[in-house]
Amino acid sequence: MIRSVINGVGGYLPEKCVTNHDLEKITDTSHDWIVQRTGISQRYIAAEGQTTSDLAYEAALKALENGGLNASDIDCVIVATTTPDFTFPSTAGLVQAKLGMRVGTIAFDMQAVCSGFVYALSVANSFIISGQAKRVLVIGAEIMTRLLDWQDRTTCVLFGDGAGAVIIEAATGEGSVADRGIISTHLHSDGANSNLLYTTGGPGTTGIAGKISMMGKDVFRHAVHRLAEVVDEVLVANNLEKSDIDWLVPHQANKRIIDATGEKLSLPPERVILTVGQHGNTSAASVPLAMAYGVENNLFQQGDLLLLEAMGAGLTWGAALVRW
Repeated sequence: MIRSVINGVGGYLPEKCVTNHDLEKITDTSHDWIVQRTGISQRYIAAEGQTTSDLAYEAALKALENGGLNASDIDCVIVATTTPDFTFPSTAGLVQAKLGMRVGTIAFDMQAVCSGFVYALSVANSFIISGQAKRVLVIGAEIMTRLLDWQDRTTCVLFGDGAGAVIIEAATGEGSVADRGIISTHLHSDGANSNLLYTTGGPGTTGIAGKISMMGKDVFRHAVHRLAEVVDEVLVANNLEKSDIDWLVPHQANKRIIDATGEKLSLPPERVILTVGQHGNTSAASVPLAMAYGVENNLFQQGDLLLLEAMGAGLTWGAALVRW
């Protein structure tokens, strides 16, 4: 049986770091208020002239280096983003060109906001299993700060910019949960609740990108509920117990949500990747950035079972079970 095995992980953050104390100077907020509600202490902001494809490119280079691969080894690149460089062409196409990938390789974007990386990983896995590609570069890249109203303290304190990249490649397995690679993916959406988290514009309506608007309490409630559901779904689908999960690699939106999911799995805090305090919510980039953190700190050991999960606007949510 063909499995998609991870071979290469990389993350990139812009140079400019903005702390909560910096935000105190421009909006009605405080360091303590932000930390108590979100766990966020700082975030990174892209430089003027720096684009989403620039961030994606840097993360891709690190993933290629980590995997001992060249751009010519990649058959497909998928970029999960809600902040593309342009309406078209795709950000993935721009990354393909910047990397110097072979002409004719597959390149396209995927938009599921904060769940985008998990969605893109699922699609990439399908490409591998179907034989359409042998190696796929999956990138989550965002410049969310350009969608912020810096006077709206309920949203401007939450988001940051960054990119993370993962390379998956075809390998053989026995078809059991003991195999290395992606074991299963689980994707969901609820468009009826799209009004809970959205931007106030778009090319098909106002002609401009708009700013982020969020009903925070409702989003929090849905996130806790839906992520708990999808965790159960993963365990039941693979006939696993909570104790079988070695690592939770969650979307980094809010420490309280992450803590709730970790508690559901009965995982100790040291087995939950937590980067939201340093990065803020980087949307589709947060899960691969969290994976990159785990790799950089040698946390994951071969054979470990990782549960990746995310929820975002749409509403969208999903999870992936991966054997390291």
